[in-house]
Amino acid sequence: MSESYPVIMNESRIQLIANCARTLAMISVLAGSAALCAAQSAQPVARPQILPADKDRPVGDSPAALEEDMRARRELKLAEKQYQQNVTRARDLSVLVEAMNTAYKQKTYLGPEEVKKLEKAEKLAKAIRNAAGGSENDDEIEQPPKDLNCALIMFVEVAASLKTNVEKTPKHVISTTVIEEANVILELTRIVRALIPTQTRNL
Repeated sequence: MSESYPVIMNESRIQLIANCARTLAMISVLAGSAALCAAQSAQPVARPQILPADKDRPVGDSPAALEEDMRARRELKLAEKQYQQNVTRARDLSVLVEAMNTAYKQKTYLGPEEVKKLEKAEKLAKAIRNAAGGSENDDEIEQPPKDLNCALIMFVEVAASLKTNVEKTPKHVISTTVIEEANVILELTRIVRALIPTQTRNL
């Protein structure tokens, strides 16, 4: 009995040490796994990079989007062309009226050449008014000129003002000032035509 006791004690001690070793090994594995999970959780999540939109590209590549872009470009070109045409008309009108006034000062009458200029000025004024979005107006000048000299002076002043207003009016903008002055020009052409003696028109 006394001889087997140390053997039993030795075996029990060995079993206890083995159990402790396995427990420590499991604790080490669990601790390592927990540390790895914590490290992975702490890493920032990569987000997809969003590239800035290109302003010059049409929205979408569909045929409808491309057609819309082409239509917008055509409209811009057309508006620019119409604007330049109206500016040219206003400048030509001012030159014609100045030439008529100069001829009157030199000859004291308006002959056939000036009558032609008057007709051309009338057509230009109508085109300017129509391009500005205006229409026929029956309003008369409050204080119409009574003689040819005063009529031509007013003609020159209004034509110069009209040219300036057409030049500074932005595209796609309806200017009531341009329309009103174009109508004044048309009224002045009728007044000047009525003040030209019939015999001087065919000189």
